[in-house]
Amino acid sequence: MERAELIKALKDRFESDAFLGAASLPIAAPAAAQSSSATTANAKPPTTPVHRAPIAADEIERRRVALQVIDDNEVKGCTQCCLSETRTKTAFGVGAPNARIMFVGEAPGHDEDIQGEPFVGKAGQLLTKMIEAGMGLKRSDVYICNVLKCRPPNNRNPAPDEVIACRNFLWRQIEIVQPEVIIALGAPAAQTLLNTREGIGRLRSQWHDFHLSGTPGVGDPIPLMPTYHPAYLLRSPGEKNKAWSDLKMVMTRLSLPLPAR
Repeated sequence: MERAELIKALKDRFESDAFLGAASLPIAAPAAAQSSSATTANAKPPTTPVHRAPIAADEIERRRVALQVIDDNEVKGCTQCCLSETRTKTAFGVGAPNARIMFVGEAPGHDEDIQGEPFVGKAGQLLTKMIEAGMGLKRSDVYICNVLKCRPPNNRNPAPDEVIACRNFLWRQIEIVQPEVIIALGAPAAQTLLNTREGIGRLRSQWHDFHLSGTPGVGDPIPLMPTYHPAYLLRSPGEKNKAWSDLKMVMTRLSLPLPAR
């Protein structure tokens, strides 16, 4: 392995370790080596950066209230599928109602079912590290939710009828928050949002268009980046490099600075 390739491999490893709490990169890659890593086998033409005008305080409050009304009046008492019979609490969504980035997972787990908030267990703690240590943002800066608002028994994958019952809630969350980018965490979330059966390995590392209308060409699309679910990264830490690569694509598109390592 040549020196530049070795430096790049080490740099990528330590950057991705930030997901798991690493605070610094104990190696400094020369500028020439860093620039040589810009092109990869899956490289695509540069995407247009996303920019949005500032949102007024009264509009942010309107969105917060709109989300709260859906949660209080519809989701918490929802009985549209059998999950209402086994849940402890619903987990609607948390974060900024004007978030530039929306993370969408598949469903609440045990801790989420107990606390009534998405991504608060071990996978949620890793997601927080991805957002804060990796992306340099605060968890409160983004919006976090799941396709399902109730936990499936034994954390099984969402059933088709459950997705159909909950999909309207998710679509309305997206419509209210109006994120500049959606990050789909795991195959069930990506497949639901993109109406596809493709696996996450084929979907990730490239941009997709999400249409609230459900019809390509109707309405303005929202850029969507699929990546691995934090729960999968806990089981397969060797894949965290790939997830970090996906997040860097999001940060570049939003003109967010990559944290120094």
